[in-house]
Amino acid sequence: MKNDNNSVKIDGIDKKILRYLMEDARKPILEIARNIGISGAAIHQRLRKLESSGLIAGSKFVINPRVLGYSTMAYIGIYLDKAMANPRAVKQLERIPEVLECHYTTGNWSILIKVLCRDNEHLMQVLNKKIQQIEGVSRTETFISLNQQIDRQIQI
Repeated sequence: MKNDNNSVKIDGIDKKILRYLMEDARKPILEIARNIGISGAAIHQRLRKLESSGLIAGSKFVINPRVLGYSTMAYIGIYLDKAMANPRAVKQLERIPEVLECHYTTGNWSILIKVLCRDNEHLMQVLNKKIQQIEGVSRTETFISLNQQIDRQIQI
């Protein structure tokens, strides 16, 4: 299943199964089996193999944040006083529910985060009262997303 460089090797049938499930993780296995032309048991066996390889990390429902009143998405570059502050800063960022992603990066910032807020005022409160209060944060640079143009996973 894995080749020399630690990547997973999948065949055409695996790809077809994954494409169906990436489109709709609740699609019935027997429907996929009929479309591909193999048994449901064979699909279950392949899915177990793909899960054990680490390629599949589970399935999830996707929540529409706008329905809950969250309409402001922003990316915030965080400058830290010292690189040693990274782990402590990340621990503090984990406690802020509006922070959806956190990445160590190359370039000017130490950390890049993705946040979701109800509106610009909420974003300002999160920035001023939560993020900029974290010990080690010297300053931030914020980019508000006006509209997401592409949202996809890696192609299989």
